[in-house]
Amino acid sequence: MALPWLTLGTVLNCHAVAEALAALLTPYQLQIHWVAATDSIPGSYWGDCEAGLIANNLYLRTDTPLHSALHEASHYICMTPQRRTQLHTDAAGDYAEEDAVCYLQLCLADQLPGVSKQRLQSDMDAWGYSFRLGSAQAWFEQDAEEAKAWLIQHQIITVNGIPTNRLRAP
Repeated sequence: MALPWLTLGTVLNCHAVAEALAALLTPYQLQIHWVAATDSIPGSYWGDCEAGLIANNLYLRTDTPLHSALHEASHYICMTPQRRTQLHTDAAGDYAEEDAVCYLQLCLADQLPGVSKQRLQSDMDAWGYSFRLGSAQAWFEQDAEEAKAWLIQHQIITVNGIPTNRLRAP
């Protein structure tokens, strides 16, 4: 079902699905904090409207893209407990974890009403994510087996790609 705020050619902002996003992230103990439109986002690695992450606090503005919020949330979910307690701005994961983060953010998008992994893939491409196969969809369908296996190994998703609502354990 397409929702009225989903229009082709625009990147979906997380504010459009704020309540559903908060409900999705609650099992992970992530707290969403809304920042005024004119303020810098605390904990934002890239600055501008990109989501920020400090400990279990996810900072967003009304113009923060949904893919950015889900990416930072996925970093939090995928990192070790020790790194989570020291987290401030830079998630500092390795390549395998970064791939898992990209995969997980797509799985999480499928859990949001009116959003899908296909919509998020389109937004990721529009925003400039870089995948060696040329698009987020091609990467997910043809080159993400190791990322999926990593998430399954850490019990973050099921073999069917459904998030388990668990944080990575040690």
